[in-house]
Amino acid sequence: MSTALRFLIVISTITSLYGCAGRDFVRPDAQGLKNRETTYAQVLASMGQPRQEGSVIKNEKTVKTASYAYASLGGKPLHEGVTAARAASLYFYNDTLVGHEFISSWADDHTDFDETKIDRIVKGKTTRSEVLTLLGKPSGYYVYPLIKSPTGEATVHAYLEVRGFTPFRKLLIVTFDAGGIVTDVEYTSAGSRSH
Repeated sequence: MSTALRFLIVISTITSLYGCAGRDFVRPDAQGLKNRETTYAQVLASMGQPRQEGSVIKNEKTVKTASYAYASLGGKPLHEGVTAARAASLYFYNDTLVGHEFISSWADDHTDFDETKIDRIVKGKTTRSEVLTLLGKPSGYYVYPLIKSPTGEATVHAYLEVRGFTPFRKLLIVTFDAGGIVTDVEYTSAGSRSH
C-alpha cells in the first residue's frame, strides 16, 4: 500500500472520531512537480512542512517520503456516507523528486477511477494516450527507483474512501517504456465498497 493510502486511512479514522484532521491543502500542480528535477527544498517552499515524513526501500534504494493529509466530516465527498479526505505523498531519492501521488474522496477533486477497464490495458501494446483515455487523469507519477526501469515512467491511479471505520482502497500503477508503450500493470485493492 502506498504511503498516501496508509496515511489517508489514519486521517479518515481520526476524522470519524473528532470531525476534522490535518491542514487543508489543494491538489499539487503536476506541472510544478517534475520527477528527476524538483527538489525537497522546493516542495517545502511551495507546500510547507509535511504532516509526516518517513522512508521506504524500493529497488534497493532508500526513498524519503513526505505526506500531507486533510479530512473533514463537514466536507462534500464524492459518494454519500464517505468521509471527505485528501492526501498527497511525495517521494525523494537523493533529495530529488522521483514520484508523487494525490488521493481524494472529495467531490470536487476526487481520484476515483473505473477499475473494470484495467483488463483493456495490454503489456507491449497499449499506449500511454490509450490509458489516459480509458482511465482519465492519473493521480500521480513514478520514476526509478519507485519502478524497476531506470528509463521508464509510471502513471498512478489511486483512490481511497472510508465509511465509518471501514476503508476501501485501490491502486493501479501502469509502467511505460521510453516510447510510451505499457511494460507493466500492477493493481491492488482491499476492503469493500458498499454503495
